Amino acid sequence: MTKKKHYPTGFESVSIAHKTDTRIRLKAGVLGNPALDCTLLESTLECISGVTAVRVNQRANTLVVEHEKGTEITEPLLSTLQTFSHAVFQAEEELVDSPDLINVYWAGSMWLSKLILPQWFRTPLTFAGAAPVLLKGIDTLVNEGLKVEVLDAAVVSMLLVRKDYFTAGSITFLLNLGHYLEASTQYKSDRMLKSLIKPDAEHVWILEGQTEKKVPIGEVLVGSLVIIGSGEMIPVDGIVRGGEGLINQASVTGESLPVTAGCDSEVYAGTVVAEGRLIIEARKVGAETTTARIAKFINNSLKNRSNTEVQAFKIADRMVPVTFGIGLATLLLTRDFRRASSVLSVDYSCALKLVTPTAIKSSMYCAASEGIFIKGAQSLENMAQIDTIIFDKTGTLTKGTLEVSDIITFSEMDEREILRTAASAEEHYSHPIASAVVKEAEKRNIPLEETGEVDFIIAHGVSAYVGKKHVLAGSRHFIHEDEHIDCSAADEISDKLRKTGKSILYVACDGVLAGIIALKDVPRSESAQVIKDLKKRGIDRVVMLTGDHRDTAKHIAKELGISEVYFEMKPEDKLEVVNRFKAEGRKIAFVGDGVNDAPALLSAHVGISMPEGADLARETSDVILLRNDLRGILTARITAERTMKVIKRVSVANIGINTVTVLLSVMGRISPLQSAVMHNGTTLGTLLYALSLSQSGRTK
Repeated sequence: MTKKKHYPTGFESVSIAHKTDTRIRLKAGVLGNPALDCTLLESTLECISGVTAVRVNQRANTLVVEHEKGTEITEPLLSTLQTFSHAVFQAEEELVDSPDLINVYWAGSMWLSKLILPQWFRTPLTFAGAAPVLLKGIDTLVNEGLKVEVLDAAVVSMLLVRKDYFTAGSITFLLNLGHYLEASTQYKSDRMLKSLIKPDAEHVWILEGQTEKKVPIGEVLVGSLVIIGSGEMIPVDGIVRGGEGLINQASVTGESLPVTAGCDSEVYAGTVVAEGRLIIEARKVGAETTTARIAKFINNSLKNRSNTEVQAFKIADRMVPVTFGIGLATLLLTRDFRRASSVLSVDYSCALKLVTPTAIKSSMYCAASEGIFIKGAQSLENMAQIDTIIFDKTGTLTKGTLEVSDIITFSEMDEREILRTAASAEEHYSHPIASAVVKEAEKRNIPLEETGEVDFIIAHGVSAYVGKKHVLAGSRHFIHEDEHIDCSAADEISDKLRKTGKSILYVACDGVLAGIIALKDVPRSESAQVIKDLKKRGIDRVVMLTGDHRDTAKHIAKELGISEVYFEMKPEDKLEVVNRFKAEGRKIAFVGDGVNDAPALLSAHVGISMPEGADLARETSDVILLRNDLRGILTARITAERTMKVIKRVSVANIGINTVTVLLSVMGRISPLQSAVMHNGTTLGTLLYALSLSQSGRTK
C-alpha cells in the first residue's frame, strides 16, 4: 500500500486521499472540528482559478474539490490552505463590551483603605480584595490544571497566611490593573475593526411580473429581478437580464474607467450604476455574497493570536511549575519559609502573558489611528518579516483617476478652444473622462459655454450643441464609425499615445475632427519616495505587476524606481508570481485594490488593500489603508518592526530581572515584600512600555 504524503498547511498537515483529472479529495482531522467555518473555507477555495465546486465533509474529515479537466489544482489549493491558519475557525465569543474599572477600583480601594483604617479592619479588607483572584485560581486548578491563575492565587494565599497584607493587596491590585489595560486596548482595536464593516442597503426594488415592488434587502431571493437605477449601488451578485448602463467598478476591480453592462453581463455587489438602468437576476444574496461571508472573518480576526503570542503563552505556562519547583526546592533545602515565600512571589508568566498581547493590540490601535487597519496579531507579526513587496499598478501605485496630459489640434481651433468645447459638452456627463476634461478646464480657468440638445450615448460619448457648433466627443468608434467623421489624421499620434498608457478622447465640430485629448492615470505623488523608503527598511525586492502594454509598464516602473516589472498580466498570473516568490523562500506582501487581486492578497504573507479598493480585496487582505496614501504601508512596516523589538526587549528584561529576583530570594538577600515589589514593578513597567505603543505619532 502506498503511504500517503502529508502536506503542511496553515492549520494542520493534509493528505491527498484521492485524485482524478477533475476531482481531488483531501483528508485532515481538523476538518471535523465543530468550530470550522465551512462556508468561509469553501467560498474562498472556490475563488481559485479552475475550481468549480468545493465541499467539506466534516463527518469524514475530508475536503472535496472539483475542478476543470486538465487544470493542475494541487499546488494552488495547498498554497491557499497555507493562508488560513486560525482564520477558518469561528470565534467562541462575541466582541468584548467596553471594559470597566470595577475590579481595579475594588482591589485598589481595599489596598488604599488599609493605609488609613485601623489595624483590626485590614484583614477582612485584604481578603475581600483578594477574593476574585483566589476564586479564579481555584476554578482554574479544578478545570484546567496548573496555570498562571493558580500561581497568582497561590502567591496571594501564601502572603495572606503570612499576614503580609500590603504585598497581597499590591499584587491583587496590579493583576486587576493589568487585566483592565489589556481589555481596554483590545476593545479599542475591536471598535476600529467594527467600524470598517459597512452596513448593507436596507431596501431594494424588485420586478414581479410587470410590477415594481420595494422590499427589504433580506427578502431578496436567488432569482429575484432587482432594479438598479443611475447612481445606485448594486446589492447582489448577479446577471443583467434587462437594460443597459455604465457600471463604475472602481470599488471592485480598481479600474478607473466604467464598463458597459448589457444583457448577460455579470455584475458584483458593491459596484455602482454610473449611468443607465439595469434589471439584475440575483445569483448570490444576503449571507451568500462574498462580502457577507468574509465579514464574519473580520469580526473574528482579533480573537486569534499570532505565533509570537502563542509562544509567549506556552512559555508563560511552562514557567509556572518551574517557579513552584524552585520555591519548593528552596523550602526543602533551606527550611526557610521566608526564602520560599520570596521565590513564590516572583511570576515570570505574568508579564509574558500580559505584555505580548498588549503590545500587539496597542500597536494595532496606534496604526488604526494613523490610517492603517491591521487585521490581527499574525498580520502585524508578518508585516515585520516581509522582504519582498509586490504592487499591482492601477489604483495603488497610480491614482486610479484620469488627468489630461495632451491636447492636439487637427483644425483651426487651438488647444484652449478644443478643451473649452469638449468640457462644455461633457460638463453634465458622469464619466471619468468627462470629469477629467471638465476639471482641466477649471484648472486653466477656461469658462464653459452654454450647451443644448445634449445626448449621452452610453459607452460611446456625447452629442451636444455648444453655442452654435454641433459637437461630438467620445471614442474613435463613436466619431469615426458611428458618426462617419474621418479620424485618420489622428491615427499615428493616437497610437503613440496609447502605447504610453493614455486614453484618447476625440472631439469633432460640425462634422470635422477638431482634435484629440489624451488622458493618463498618473503615479501617486508619494509612490517613488515610499518605494525608496521601503527599501531602506529592509524590503530589498520591490515588484510591479500590471496588465498594461510593455512600454507603458516599463515607463511607469522606471519613473517610480522599480527595476522588476511584469506586464500584460492576467488576474491569475498575479497569484502565480506570488506563489513563485514564496517557493523561493521570500516573505511576500502584495498590494492591490481589485477583485482580481483577491487570490494574490490571500496567498501573500501580508495582503495590503487600498481604501477605495474592491470589497473583496479589502475583506481578503491583512492590512487595509484607511487613507488614500501609500505612506501607510511604510507606517505599518515601522509599527510592526517596532512592536517586535519592544516584545523582545520586554521579554528579555522580564526574564532577566525576575531571574535576578529569584536568585536573590534563594540567597535570602531580599524579603518577600522586596521580591514582590521587584517582580510587580517589572511587570507594571514593561506593561506601561508596551502600552506606549498605542500613542500615535510615534511611527516616524
